[in-house]
Amino acid sequence: MASYTYKPGLGQAAAYQVSGKPFVSGTIIAGPGPVMAQVVNFPNVTSWVMVINHDARDCRVGFSKNGVDRVGATPQGNYFVLQAAVNNVSTTIGPLDLKVTQLWLSGSADVDVVAGLTYIDSSDINNISVSPSGANWSGSAGAQVG
Repeated sequence: MASYTYKPGLGQAAAYQVSGKPFVSGTIIAGPGPVMAQVVNFPNVTSWVMVINHDARDCRVGFSKNGVDRVGATPQGNYFVLQAAVNNVSTTIGPLDLKVTQLWLSGSADVDVVAGLTYIDSSDINNISVSPSGANWSGSAGAQVG
């Protein structure tokens, strides 16, 4: 009799259609300055991610240390900017439908990250066939995920 082991995978739609396991990391100090870049490692692949900036400084959000560190460099870094809080009103981006195992932050001294996690192991991204640079997409190379 055949035995099958079912395991969710990166290209499996059902893994993203169910509610995510909650993940919250608060008051992350990621700055000021690119030398203070901080990584948030997720225990599983995410289905969605939200970032909240409580600081009076902008926060750079990217998918690799190199991406958030290249401020003022040519070519420019691979990140997006979450604007600073104004009059004690935090700024938020998301939820973003992102399939990642880590998020890099820089420039802000008070950031929260909230995510919905799938049941897909992070090791499914940490292989050369889907992520040439390691555990996440670098932001500088195209990812081919099937």
